[in-house]
Amino acid sequence: MSKLVGKVALVTGSGRGIGRQIALKFASEGANVVVNDLDREPAAETVALIEKAGGKATSVAGSVTEDGFAERFVNAGLELGGLDIIVNNAGYTWDNVIQKMSDEQWDAILDVHLKAPFQILRAAQPHISRMEKEETARGERVHRKVVNISSGAGVNGNVGQSNYSSAKAGIIGLTKALAKEWGRYNVNVNAVAYGLIRTRLTEAPAGGAATIDIEGRELPVGVNPDLLARLEKGIPLGRAGTPEEAAGAVYALCIPETDYVSGQVILCSGGF
Repeated sequence: MSKLVGKVALVTGSGRGIGRQIALKFASEGANVVVNDLDREPAAETVALIEKAGGKATSVAGSVTEDGFAERFVNAGLELGGLDIIVNNAGYTWDNVIQKMSDEQWDAILDVHLKAPFQILRAAQPHISRMEKEETARGERVHRKVVNISSGAGVNGNVGQSNYSSAKAGIIGLTKALAKEWGRYNVNVNAVAYGLIRTRLTEAPAGGAATIDIEGRELPVGVNPDLLARLEKGIPLGRAGTPEEAAGAVYALCIPETDYVSGQVILCSGGF
């Protein structure tokens, strides 16, 4: 039996990688999904995959850091039927040791990983409060779910990632604060902290470096294959995770079986 029938899920950064797998998993379990990506084409591809499988989805393209994005994103969910699940997944890395890190690098990473989720959840609050009051008046208890994506870097820190580690530690603080604030609305607020997951941000092409374009910036991505192999040897399960496995950790926090789990950080890291 599908566990998310009738739910509306909003997933940032769901045009590619882990975010796409989260969106596809939710849709396969019956949820209608609001898809987001920085670029229109990947977002449209995710929507098309959901619709081809018989699901329902819409897209809101653009940067989560744009002025007014949070309101557009939340309104898309309301137009699709509600605000049952919010997953703050969008992000990227822009690394440097602290003495070489610019203010621009610091601000960009804090904005996408911490400020944008804050703005989205702030925009959602009046609607969630209103819906909870209406449900209570009808004698109903409806659990809503927020899953914020953190990282092992946010739990333990990482060399060359003072900006990213700070943002991902901050999202844990936001998660724990909102779990306390929003319990009265029957909202479960949790975080998933990823370890090494194989995505375009970790996979370097053979024989060269890769870059991605983020709002006009060409940023390096990918982990050296030799380093990647050494990192995998340090993981108790002996390998990096897949985007599908990463999505599974988020899904597990969004089903009725976890209606009494809130304020937690789940490490999805193969035991690392």
